[in-house]
Amino acid sequence: MPDKKDYWTQQRPDGKWESKREGAKRASKVTDTQAEAWAHSREKATESKGEAYLKGRDGKIRERNTYGKDPHPPKG
Repeated sequence: MPDKKDYWTQQRPDGKWESKREGAKRASKVTDTQAEAWAHSREKATESKGEAYLKGRDGKIRERNTYGKDPHPPKG
């Protein structure tokens, strides 16, 4: 089940970058640069106390930020 508080930044087939809420059909913002889309995803995740994920061009998660209560905090 998708967590509607999480936001994803990923590249679209047309070469632009999108910020999309998890489970949404449409992007919440489409930009020309990865930095702009990533900033929007982080802002929205902060507001919703969720997580922001950044996918690289290869489709793998490059970065991840948690802005709410982290269910799996690092030990130590």
